[in-house]
Amino acid sequence: MNIKERPNHSLYIQILRRMSPEARLAQAFELTEFSRTLFRQGLRRRHPSLSDAEIHKLYLERLDKCHNRNY
Repeated sequence: MNIKERPNHSLYIQILRRMSPEARLAQAFELTEFSRTLFRQGLRRRHPSLSDAEIHKLYLERLDKCHNRNY
């Protein structure tokens, strides 16, 4: 059961397949940077009283929690 409609998914896949590997990698880096920027902005909104250094520390702590660990 798919509860989320994705009317343009097949078009998106076609576009990705037409891109060169270099272009897909560049797109991945661009999307990664965009998501990190949004994450930082969200932290700043939730914690407006923190300094830039404190936001950066919080950002790194939260990122560390997101990475998979092979323990």
